[in-house]
Amino acid sequence: MAIRKIRLEGDAVLGKKCRPVEKMTDKIHVLVDDMLETMYESNGVGLAAPQVGILKRVVVIDVGDGPLVMINPQLIESQGEQTGDEGCLSVPGVAGQVTRPNYVRVQALDEEMQEIEIEATELLARACCHEIDHLDGIMYTALVEDGLHPVSNEEE
Repeated sequence: MAIRKIRLEGDAVLGKKCRPVEKMTDKIHVLVDDMLETMYESNGVGLAAPQVGILKRVVVIDVGDGPLVMINPQLIESQGEQTGDEGCLSVPGVAGQVTRPNYVRVQALDEEMQEIEIEATELLARACCHEIDHLDGIMYTALVEDGLHPVSNEEE
């Protein structure tokens, strides 16, 4: 496992749409392991492959319940609304108010390429939406309602 360099806002890779993962390979397994290590080292709660320069539809999340790996995730249902501070490892030191669904249902593949379905609320729902947006080249800063403000402890 290795810590990968996190791409920062303004890097062209963050504005591109990612390609689906067709099959699990050793390279994808290493990518997932490296993404988890990078996320934990950076004190984040989520990381998407383009944030480490890889245009593949791979996301890792851990909101405190253990790691969640999603390959080719798709948001299939959302309900309710929550507004709160959101940050990003690709935009260190700042956060902004973003409105997201309070409940989401996501279909994805796990590391064995088996179909999984995640039902998420609150922080996990926010993280799922944030990371799936990254896979489509959307930065949370485009959704901020009242501008960015400095934070002392950047978390995604």
